[in-house]
Amino acid sequence: MRWRRSVDSAPPQSTSERAPAQVLLDRLGTIYLPDGSPSGRQGDAPVEVPDPVSSVGVTLLEAELLDRGFLASATLVQRLLGLDAGHLATRGALLLADLDAALGSDRPHVPLFRGFPRSVPSDTVALWVDRVLTLIAQSPEQPCVLCGNSRTMVAVSPCAHLVCRVCFDAHDYSACPICRRRLDPGGLFIEQGRPRAPGRSSALPARLRVLTVGVDYRADVRREVDALLARTAALTPQDGDDLFVLLDSLDRGDLGWLPDEIPARETKARVLAWLLADPAHRSVALPAVTARIGTATDALRLLVVLSGGDAGFIDPPKFAAIPRPVRRAVLAALNRLDPGTVIEDLSRHQRLWVHAAEKLHPFEYAQAYPMAAVAFAALRERFLSGVGHLNLLLATTATECGLEIRDGRIRHRSHAALVEQGFEAGDIDAAVRLLKARPGEFVRRLDHLLRLAEGAGSSQPDQVLAVLSLVLGRVSPAVLVSALGELRLRGHGQARRIFFPSGGNAKIHVIPDERPPLSEDVVEQVVGLLTAELLRRAERLGPVATVALDESLDRLIAPFTQRTASRALVTVPRGSLIQLPVGRHLRLFLHWMEAEQRVDLDLSVAMFDATWKHVATCDYTNMRVAGDGAVHSGDLTSAPAPMGASEFIDVDLKRLAAAGVHHVVAAVFSFNNVAFEDMPEAFAGVLLRADDPRHGPIFDPRSVEQRFDLAGRARSSVPFILDLQAGTMRWLDVALGVTGTFHDVHRHAGALEQIGQSLGEYYAAGARVSLGEIARWHAAARAATVLVRNEHGIARFDRHSGEDADIFLRRLTAGAGALPAVAGQLPDLAFLERGDLDCSDGATVYALHPADLDAQRVRLISPADVGGSLLPEGD
Repeated sequence: MRWRRSVDSAPPQSTSERAPAQVLLDRLGTIYLPDGSPSGRQGDAPVEVPDPVSSVGVTLLEAELLDRGFLASATLVQRLLGLDAGHLATRGALLLADLDAALGSDRPHVPLFRGFPRSVPSDTVALWVDRVLTLIAQSPEQPCVLCGNSRTMVAVSPCAHLVCRVCFDAHDYSACPICRRRLDPGGLFIEQGRPRAPGRSSALPARLRVLTVGVDYRADVRREVDALLARTAALTPQDGDDLFVLLDSLDRGDLGWLPDEIPARETKARVLAWLLADPAHRSVALPAVTARIGTATDALRLLVVLSGGDAGFIDPPKFAAIPRPVRRAVLAALNRLDPGTVIEDLSRHQRLWVHAAEKLHPFEYAQAYPMAAVAFAALRERFLSGVGHLNLLLATTATECGLEIRDGRIRHRSHAALVEQGFEAGDIDAAVRLLKARPGEFVRRLDHLLRLAEGAGSSQPDQVLAVLSLVLGRVSPAVLVSALGELRLRGHGQARRIFFPSGGNAKIHVIPDERPPLSEDVVEQVVGLLTAELLRRAERLGPVATVALDESLDRLIAPFTQRTASRALVTVPRGSLIQLPVGRHLRLFLHWMEAEQRVDLDLSVAMFDATWKHVATCDYTNMRVAGDGAVHSGDLTSAPAPMGASEFIDVDLKRLAAAGVHHVVAAVFSFNNVAFEDMPEAFAGVLLRADDPRHGPIFDPRSVEQRFDLAGRARSSVPFILDLQAGTMRWLDVALGVTGTFHDVHRHAGALEQIGQSLGEYYAAGARVSLGEIARWHAAARAATVLVRNEHGIARFDRHSGEDADIFLRRLTAGAGALPAVAGQLPDLAFLERGDLDCSDGATVYALHPADLDAQRVRLISPADVGGSLLPEGD
């Protein structure tokens, strides 16, 4: 029984659709097997005499899993032993294929220099000169212009460059040495690469996970669907993909699984569109869809998704024809909403609604849905001429709704315009009164309100704070947490402001912060009000006996702007800090494949000193820095199927630090300006190796610590920053806004410096709330006992008699009153960096690395669930 596939062989055919079982494997670490073998053995009964062939197969499968950084639980091994050889081979091959796809090891990774890093030239300029001389001066049937040998020249295909086998080692190169494009398979130049020296077995990765057996497949699907639909913020692309793979396994005709309310607007639109996508079940879906359209923008999102667009209105498409039943359902939903709110929502996305109206035909249904017709008439400021039946109906309905008819047109003054008018006039009373009706907007504009109030007089901030205390209970947790992080720094001036604008790419904008600081007293009161509200919400979730948390979670940032987060092997929230293991070598990797258009991606690192002065670059123009401090595997300029192209950079943290490098910014650029989404596949990641990187395989799946997709319309990616002095990695996952072509580090070094320095300072200052802080809110509000784990061990904190959440929180934060942990005390709620702590059965656990947590024993939650559970009262 063979499990392993040759690295240089063509990859197996892949599909864009994942199976629900693969989604559950990724999310829960569970594998679903038949209940028994053909002999009739059921459940988890021990196998007294396993089939010898199956026994050998299970041993080999365990070894293959370990090579990928996974362990099989004892229960899983026992169940595998009960399978006959045929079932075992099928299940094992599918399991390994799924894990290889997640790690990126399902693709051949062959760099330009096969002997990387040993064979990479130390003088990139000399190599470039040799390439140019060969390109310009070499002629057919003439000796090599570099060495004079006349018998070693070869014309390669398809680029037809003349190449010397001696000057350019045919055993080492995997592409044309002149243009560095992949050559036709079986060409005349490339020869079989020399065998690599074996390396020591790599250390087990931090992401090591124990795989176990799933008990109830359908129940697990429902549980994951319920959790994703309950999220209050937009799903990450990965979570969104997982949701709809799981939904496809449910029955559209029976909507018992569909909640009455889906809080995330974009998720709601996509789910409702999914329900309507099957005409056979449309009669069941339409009432459910109509009941869940709560705003006009909900309806617009639905129409955009039905037309093949994005629910966030990114590059909206032309609206497709809308079936008549769907038209009536949308207009009926708009008709039952408040006309003023509907008109304002229509005005907010006027251009899209004008085009949508062409497909909805609202005036055709004006008799049945008069309120909806009036809203569209106001959107177009429709001229009411004569006494026609339609105009009379519109005018009468508009008057009943309190709308103004001026100059024969229906007009409406938006809430946003009135708020801006109040701000411009310095009328705090008007602005507060208007925003009070919309609590989320009140909190988003709180900084502006407080600045205006402090400039108006001493009593005005108190008025704003009084209203804030009244509206906080109706604000989403994401808005509260974001406001807390930003406002707690406003007592002193900041050098820069950083914006994460909505859009299809994770771009950022950095501008000087010219706002005057708020008074320390006001900032303290705001932070107190926000924290007290979040503690109250945690308290409403109910008490638990014991909560465990890792101090290291203070380095992980609570998720935000998740809709642009990359699909990744390990879900690390943007801005989080990861401690790198001592004595490991970093190997960055990039792989991509092109379709019809040639694609040249470049993996690069820019290096800066302690003052953020650019001191060096490791990329295709400079393949070695500080000896072996940073080594590039060579530039590949095309990536045809089936091999594609791979680039690597080895980073020796100690050597670079000794050479004066403090910060390293990793970047991927699309040199010829092809968007990532226009490629069949593109991904990158990090390997952490304990052995000598000059030996062993170039791509070792066991060493993969992170793998993430390159997606969207972006032409660049800045995944992380390394701090060599602290030995940490800051996960950024952002994109540069680039234009034109010929993108590389040298062209964008200034932008990389600004991103690296600005974001590093931004997150280090505490502008974003950490997962550790939210974990302490849960613990202080809910627990009788809190276990806090750090590098020194586990400390215990018991709630004093009558101690309220705020006082307990302060004590937990300061570490006051710590007691020795009691053996055998298992937490019912845990927030961990690594899931290697025993928890009680049924415990709720967040772990960055689940390790040996069994999803059948505990409930695993995501980073978004940690803060997302702090819902307003009544939700």
